[in-house]
Amino acid sequence: MRLRRNRLLAIVAMTASVLLAAGAASAQKVLSRGGSQSINAVRGGGDGYHGGGYSGGNRNGWGGGYFSGGLTGIAPGVVQTFEGGDIDDDGSGPRRSRQARRNSNAPAANERRLVPDEVVVELANSVSPQRIEALLRRYRLTPIESQTFQLSGTTWYRWRIPDRRSVTSVVHALEAERIVAQPNYVFALQADAPKTEGDAAQYELAKLHLPQAHMLTKGDGVLVAVIDSGIDAAHPELTGAVAQSYDALSSPMTPHKHGTAIAGIIVAHGKLMGSAPAARILAVRAFDGSGASAQGTTFNILKALDWAAAHGAQVVNMSFAGPPDPALHRSIVAAHKKGIVLVAAAGNAGAQSPPLYPAADPDVIAVTATDADDKLFAQSNRGRHIAVAAPGAQILVAIPDGGYEVSSGTSYSAAEVSGIVALMLERRHDLSPDKVRDILLATAKDLGPKGRDVMFGAGLADAYAALLAETAPLTAATPRPVERVSTGAR
Repeated sequence: MRLRRNRLLAIVAMTASVLLAAGAASAQKVLSRGGSQSINAVRGGGDGYHGGGYSGGNRNGWGGGYFSGGLTGIAPGVVQTFEGGDIDDDGSGPRRSRQARRNSNAPAANERRLVPDEVVVELANSVSPQRIEALLRRYRLTPIESQTFQLSGTTWYRWRIPDRRSVTSVVHALEAERIVAQPNYVFALQADAPKTEGDAAQYELAKLHLPQAHMLTKGDGVLVAVIDSGIDAAHPELTGAVAQSYDALSSPMTPHKHGTAIAGIIVAHGKLMGSAPAARILAVRAFDGSGASAQGTTFNILKALDWAAAHGAQVVNMSFAGPPDPALHRSIVAAHKKGIVLVAAAGNAGAQSPPLYPAADPDVIAVTATDADDKLFAQSNRGRHIAVAAPGAQILVAIPDGGYEVSSGTSYSAAEVSGIVALMLERRHDLSPDKVRDILLATAKDLGPKGRDVMFGAGLADAYAALLAETAPLTAATPRPVERVSTGAR
């Protein structure tokens, strides 16, 4: 019996040795073709990013693995894993598994919010210029710009597709070799409702209980980054309020209505009163306002967020919206881990729109808009991700060259809440982003259906109550939003 067992063990050991040798040889063959030289590649498994991935289950969700198994576990970087001649359905490269297709960063079939001839690619900082040149030649791409980001610890590249290949086919081809690539998505500022001239009263001050809150704090010295279009720092409402500026664009900077209005809603201290008049603005231009509408891309927003984090931003206001963006999501996760509170506009696409990003990201406080009667602003997006509401209809805002106008949009609601967060952080520097969210939800005035719902979130933000709240019930942020639609909503 003992002899038979020893013989069986010897056979098992010999078989394992052969398999390990074959696996190591295969992995070495992969690495010898120019891949990343990490021992993780030999071990297999893992995912395409951080050993846990940023997305899984479905393309637009967060959580799970980026790729499934195989010689991955190295990313961002360059790992070549396909040996054979099987070609993908679009002719772009090696055929990918169904799981890889499902977890791809390629845009949805009907997605048009992207730069049609560009991709953005994330690589490890250690990838050599020679390897990058080889990639460009192999995939027939032209370099536009690159930048190393502190938030991700990697380098992002913006490459042009000089021929008529689609973004989808190029992303698929790059992903077939475990290269992290995606479209350069386009985001739009969220205050494009019809505008009127006038001198409307700032009804939002009373709605948010800001006069009472300002008796306790005005956000003195708190740094709020406004990632937006160009800001007119010379406007009387913004005198002395802009601490630093950064321009992520190469085009000449001109002041723009949207960025000036957002900054004013936060720190105005002249004819108007901002929600945090003593806070300081980090003016970050990532949106080009020279066209019919101000738009920004993935790459420029990444640069803007990275700069804001590196320059001490405690709050980041993102009054723009667009498609789900894996690269932006990862930067948001990194900023959240650094303790930065991120606030975004829910969007002005209406009740039938799918969730817009970055507001729908779980690490972002999504803010919707209400009017003077606490009714939902008709163009507001709905969804389970809505955290709180704030006035956004018919808001008197500052515009360049010392002007004012009345305008509407969830952009303005987000800015008001960013200011409230600045008030909270001056009073309690130790508040984490999650605790800030909990307090805002626990102290909001319930609107619409009882409890948190898909239109108003937890309800109308209350600056004074948020400042008085030392702790927030842990359950405040967790109830599932009610799906019913309030009869009072427009």
